[in-house]
Amino acid sequence: MGFFLRLILTGLGWSFGGPLGGIIGYAIGSLFSGGARVIRSEVTDTFGNTEEKRDFNVTLLVLSAAVMKADGNVKRSELDYVKRFFLQNFGQERAENYIKMLREILQKDYNIYEVSQQVGHYMDYSTRLQLLHYLFGIADSDGVISSKELGVINTISDYMGVTNSDFLSVKAMFIRETDSAYKILGIAPTATDEEVKKAYREMAKKNHPDLVSTLGDEVRQAAEKKFQEINAAYETIKKQRGL
Repeated sequence: MGFFLRLILTGLGWSFGGPLGGIIGYAIGSLFSGGARVIRSEVTDTFGNTEEKRDFNVTLLVLSAAVMKADGNVKRSELDYVKRFFLQNFGQERAENYIKMLREILQKDYNIYEVSQQVGHYMDYSTRLQLLHYLFGIADSDGVISSKELGVINTISDYMGVTNSDFLSVKAMFIRETDSAYKILGIAPTATDEEVKKAYREMAKKNHPDLVSTLGDEVRQAAEKKFQEINAAYETIKKQRGL
């Protein structure tokens, strides 16, 4: 990543460095031209001023690209899913700018292991869970989550430091099985009633929508939907057990 772009990204709060910073620098460098002062102004106008939102958004783009390229065919439904997220948070002009950035990122090959590890290092756990939820949503946007897409998401989840039970919990919200309610709570059907209650409390705590409220309305809405899935799973198990 060039010296000027490093200064710009650092000044904007994008102090990623490493592989993620290189990808972002590549994408921004492809979209803009001019001196450091001009580029910084353009980037701020294009992607907004809220550091936490920007960090989440550009990370979402990088990881989205990995999922979209998993089966070798970037689908219109996947692009529409991502664009809808940015439209609802930033309006038409900025949404289009983010999609332009995504198209640039899609042209670049990168080490998904290193990028995912970097995300796990600097992003809090609740935000990582929300990223994981969005990646499943992108894969499911055409109605089918392929084995290759699932494999990439699993790899990202693992290297981001998300536990296997939490990965299976989010997966169960998109790929339904007979024991999905238990998987959503991160437990086995053999769990005791007390273990069910404890699992629900823990899952509700780390997935509460308030934990990602600063990332925008669309993120919060998605978190609320996920929270409802957790509540519904708990109610299903209680009904089955007569609790």
